[in-house]
Amino acid sequence: MANEYLAYIGTYTSLGAEGIYCYRFDMATGALEYVNTTGAIDDPSFLDIAPSGKNLYAVCADFEAMTTGIIRAYSIDADTGELTFLNEQSSEGTGPCHVEVDQTSRYVLLANYGSGSVASYPIQEDGSIGKATGFVQHEGSSIDPERQEGPHGHSINIDPTNTFAFAADLGIDKVLAYRINHDDGSITPADSPYTRTPPGGGPRHFAFHPNGRHAYLLNEMGSSVTAMHYDSSRGMLNEIETLTTLPDDFDGVNHCADIHVSPDGQFVYASNRGHDSIAVFGIDQDTGGLSFVGRVSSGGETPRNFALDPSGTYMLVSNQDTGNILTYCINRETGMPEPTGHEVDVPAPVCIKLLPV
Repeated sequence: MANEYLAYIGTYTSLGAEGIYCYRFDMATGALEYVNTTGAIDDPSFLDIAPSGKNLYAVCADFEAMTTGIIRAYSIDADTGELTFLNEQSSEGTGPCHVEVDQTSRYVLLANYGSGSVASYPIQEDGSIGKATGFVQHEGSSIDPERQEGPHGHSINIDPTNTFAFAADLGIDKVLAYRINHDDGSITPADSPYTRTPPGGGPRHFAFHPNGRHAYLLNEMGSSVTAMHYDSSRGMLNEIETLTTLPDDFDGVNHCADIHVSPDGQFVYASNRGHDSIAVFGIDQDTGGLSFVGRVSSGGETPRNFALDPSGTYMLVSNQDTGNILTYCINRETGMPEPTGHEVDVPAPVCIKLLPV
């Protein structure tokens, strides 16, 4: 594993940030050191780095006006951390909020929250984005009349076989499955086109287990995690169980935000916005089921996103409303994140992505 990473941080410029921030992350100490900021970009909220390490992609949305969003492509100078703008394309919908590059660095997919749709794009040889080759408009609603009056695509994740993509849609309480066409990067509904999720749960983010046989869904509105079996031959999900992320005595308002599985596959982590914590669950390696382990304070307000380094040694937690990012060292035996004391101020952080250097 690398001794050092570049940490790229997506933000909301509408809340006072300046763009995409870059820090050096020291694996020896857990410290973050500021490098630079890429400006001239509005609300580069969610990011992804191509597996090639050569390019970064950012989705940008105006959530107040709900105009059509964009996806931007940048080249990465790994020596300096500098990002160079390449081009942009329409997100083909409003409120893009999530983006992911496939394992071959040939295609990039995104989810539009506002209009409830997903789109896919080919990546050109120079890392720029071609015109969309795939687009699907979600349909339907669910039981909450205020937040589930229509579809709201909240994430799109590619499975470990690089064959299927799964879109969690908060508005219709479904995870929709798509097959990726590797000739042009287009997407089409899978033979089992969707999995229903807990009514009113509002599915948000999604993560696969390293073994490829299980997956974990974070329900934003229901403050819960749903464990699932995964059949990679058919792209099919089946629920195992759903557990709350909150303590029994919590009576405030909470919305879950992000979920990750530890690289060794032993633990699931989920962030609580409101309770302002990271919930930790152990994973049964045979069944994929979950058992509650504990919770740790996020060290600020509204932990929007967090990241695990590929070795599973550290967790970086971004608190949107207090504008701070904290580093935690993960106890390998218990799975619990332990504060290192390292903290940096970043306005309105939304997303953290790590690049080994």
